[in-house]
Amino acid sequence: MVTNLPAIGTQFLLDAAALAPLIPSLERRGYQVAGPTIRGAAIVYDTLHSLDELPAGWTTEHEAGTYRLKKRADDAWFGFTVGPDSWKRYLHPPEARLFAARRDGQSFQIVEENAEAPRWALVGVRSCELAAIAIQDRVLLGEHYGDVIYEARRRGLFLVAVNCTVNSPTCFCVSMHSAPPAEAGFDLALTELVEGPRHRFLAEAGSRQGAEVLAELGPAEATATDRREAEEAIKKAMGGLQRSMRTAGLREMLYEHFEHPRWEDAAARCLCCGNCTMVCPTCFCTTVEDRSAVDGNGAERLRKWDSCFSENFSYIHGGSVRMSAKSRYRQWLTHKLAAWVDQFGSAGCVGCGRCITWCPAGIDLTKEVAALWEPAGPPRNGGHPAPGPR
Repeated sequence: MVTNLPAIGTQFLLDAAALAPLIPSLERRGYQVAGPTIRGAAIVYDTLHSLDELPAGWTTEHEAGTYRLKKRADDAWFGFTVGPDSWKRYLHPPEARLFAARRDGQSFQIVEENAEAPRWALVGVRSCELAAIAIQDRVLLGEHYGDVIYEARRRGLFLVAVNCTVNSPTCFCVSMHSAPPAEAGFDLALTELVEGPRHRFLAEAGSRQGAEVLAELGPAEATATDRREAEEAIKKAMGGLQRSMRTAGLREMLYEHFEHPRWEDAAARCLCCGNCTMVCPTCFCTTVEDRSAVDGNGAERLRKWDSCFSENFSYIHGGSVRMSAKSRYRQWLTHKLAAWVDQFGSAGCVGCGRCITWCPAGIDLTKEVAALWEPAGPPRNGGHPAPGPR
């Protein structure tokens, strides 16, 4: 065990080559390691066994409904922004078996799902994604109704954050107060600095476990020049953001504009495909599906991701509550930015821009909110604010 640990909150300097033992160090501690890598034509999150699997020298181009890979002029490991994946699937998996039933003579025996949760170390977690995990903590580790699957996976998590030094045209993290640098919620935080052949990282431990891993990498304490370069790289990236959202009074505005004509305009373009909810790092809606064995000797109950854009999602006895695209789009956006505040104390959006990039119709959340701020004429509900999303 390392005794002289790097001080938590102090920044240290590492050459890129010194980071090579990072994944082996995490694997020795019993973690499965996941991070960004190229699969097909996108940068996704997948299991890593070496830092050589990172998308070195690649970046991404984003716009509403547009995404593509592009070569960089250098070999930066993290010179891109978020893609179609989010870390949500490692903590709140797309499909989870709740229990199974097996025939036992003339009756059935319930078999509880007792598989041990995997211990993940996630490498390359952006500041907005740390904010998203914190939001899901509030939702799924709530003081009244905790989710046991999420809790088991969250308990053993190791987070290696990476501060963004590039931005995407679809990002608006500054508006949602989730912009870098990462300040909390990580075990280890890195800021990448690439200048010609010099490839360095500023590293900071955020927990004792992070300090133990950092100590094994042999860091040197960062100089004031190193720290200033990192700060300037982050500020430059955040200063170049092209999108923003007016958030002061947003909750009240959405409730008051429940019948704004913009909802019809968005609905005319929305395909109700649910892409925005699937790529969102905070959406948590699920459905339950029962499957029976063909031979009748077993059955299982699964929990699967679902979307409020699905007509069946709001089904109750007699039919669905939200039949129109307008009602479903309004439910999603109003819940995300208004009712979420009532339920969990903060908006359910971190400004990552995934919903903009991966909307096949190119619907832009920031533009829709800006349009909703415009006067809608006399309210159709008699002048009384709507109580919340229907």
